[in-house]
Amino acid sequence: MDELRTKRIKLGLAPTRRNLFSVEDSLRQKALIEAKLREWGVDFVNLDSVNAQGLLYDTADARKVVALFKEQAVDAVFCPHVNFGTENAVAYVGREIGKPFLLWGPRDEAPDEKGERLRDTQCGLFATSKVLRRFGVPFSYIVNSRVSDEVFERGFKTFLGAAAAANSFLGARIGQISTRPDGFYTVIVNEGELLERWGIELIGTTLVDLTEALKKRVARPTDELEQTVADFQSRAEFPNTSDDQIRMMAAMKLELLAWAEREALDAIAIQCWNGLQAACGVMPCFVDSELTGLGLPVACETDVHGALTSLLSLNAAQTTPTFFTDLTVRHPENENGELLWHCGPFPMKLAVEGGPRKVSGHYLLPTECPGTAEWQIRGGDLTLARFDGDHGEYSLFIGEARGCEGPYTRGTYVWIEVGNWPLWEETLIYGPYIHHCVGVHAKIAPALAEACRFLPGLRADPVEPTEAEIRAWLRGGR
Repeated sequence: MDELRTKRIKLGLAPTRRNLFSVEDSLRQKALIEAKLREWGVDFVNLDSVNAQGLLYDTADARKVVALFKEQAVDAVFCPHVNFGTENAVAYVGREIGKPFLLWGPRDEAPDEKGERLRDTQCGLFATSKVLRRFGVPFSYIVNSRVSDEVFERGFKTFLGAAAAANSFLGARIGQISTRPDGFYTVIVNEGELLERWGIELIGTTLVDLTEALKKRVARPTDELEQTVADFQSRAEFPNTSDDQIRMMAAMKLELLAWAEREALDAIAIQCWNGLQAACGVMPCFVDSELTGLGLPVACETDVHGALTSLLSLNAAQTTPTFFTDLTVRHPENENGELLWHCGPFPMKLAVEGGPRKVSGHYLLPTECPGTAEWQIRGGDLTLARFDGDHGEYSLFIGEARGCEGPYTRGTYVWIEVGNWPLWEETLIYGPYIHHCVGVHAKIAPALAEACRFLPGLRADPVEPTEAEIRAWLRGGR
């Protein structure tokens, strides 16, 4: 249950050569690439079952490669050019598989003593990139380099994060609990566009349905329910909260997990106030934090776009949960500082070491119902993102930040510092964005920007680093 729910990539590995060049050297390069992928723990399907060489060089074999990759349900395709390559076969595979595609080739050594060259890899890459464009195949590219170079590792791992993020977004199933809160025009979404463009489905339920399910769970206690209550109490303080209220929170966690399992949900957007409090007597914030910590992101205030942003960020990062936050106030002293805060949905596993872990009543809303979490989460490197749109145009705000010192506040929170907060603020104000965004403890701006290559109709909008700085970093810059 504690394993983070993320999209794991199965990679289709299709090394390609052309008949004019050395077969022996092509096989040597293939072995080097496969050894590096195994070293990194990459799950991949090679072409050893397609032909004796395990290489794509015969256009007749391209259909066999497509059949193999579809049978193995690969999530992305990597086509290293182990010499010049066969561009039409590569493009056919890319088009027919229709998954995130990575293009790269190993850098050639010097010509031998006779002046002969073994691969001419870079030349072939130029050819293949043009044919991929003709075939309408979006692709990522790593600069011509050696498999041992840092730039190759940087580009390859960025691609894996981008592929995981894009695949999690396409066809996502978002559980929507009730309508948006009254007056929250900020979280209006176009359900038809989400479905038509990216295959995203909203799976709805009502507060009445949820409330009835919770009451049934509480009325018929199980060992699982009591164990969940005990787990809550072992990890957090619950001042001014009755055992029945803690049991209701535990029931909510179990019910939402069961609903997500039944409906194959990837994330949830919940109307967190005020109807739920009237019906159940608790706030859902702490439960939201628990589910998000497991890799089932929950977005507050029925923010479907926020839930989708969480999916992108979670899968680009892979190793840490996200947190759903308001951009709240500027730092009282730091001109480039900002408060990331929300009522309590930040996962407890992100809390600072040794700090308080308290679940209590909301200090802003008129309700006295318990269920809001109060702890500061750790700082360090962070990426903030926001998927949003209007008038049929969509973009993904991306920015990297670092945690910084700041004053205590209630709820769940962390203070951050960026390079140029006025630029961030201006970008958010003029863009199709709102006060909600998603944070994650990882530097994933390049992966998120690359993911947009594979999401038609979604524009990357990086503010820090800029698009030019991301491209320079992927080319090997600092």
